[in-house]
Amino acid sequence: MENGLIVSKIRNGTVIDHIPAGRALAVLKVLGIRGSEGIRVALVMNVESKKMGRKDIVKIENREIQEKEAELITLIAPNASINIIKEYEVVGKRKLGVPEKVSGLLKCPNPSCVTNNDVEATSTFITVRKSPITLRCAYCETEIGEEEVLRQILS
Repeated sequence: MENGLIVSKIRNGTVIDHIPAGRALAVLKVLGIRGSEGIRVALVMNVESKKMGRKDIVKIENREIQEKEAELITLIAPNASINIIKEYEVVGKRKLGVPEKVSGLLKCPNPSCVTNNDVEATSTFITVRKSPITLRCAYCETEIGEEEVLRQILS
């Protein structure tokens, strides 16, 4: 295959495709994968994509993505797709998208916000714009953008 990219298929696990170029390492961080776990991971970065120009792909053997992980991945890679692989075949495909509401995953940067001062208040953000991502705190209306979202997820 001329100019082709060869990455072997995985027998069982998860393939996360359509990650914006350069964000695959952020996806691995969200999943808690550092490389010392013994999990086989294929990481492809900055490959050509007809839809995106350039993209990243992550293949993780013998691991399925949990719901909370998928929500965090959505904030890093809003148009990513998660493919579940069983016996080398795709048995489930899930297209991600920025949700209308994000609860309990991010912290409001406003120190006066009730979510920072009341242990019973869960931070909740309403999606204002999906690209580039802009979220508004449901309590104090402070807005956060993509940079702040990434900073919080990766810190």
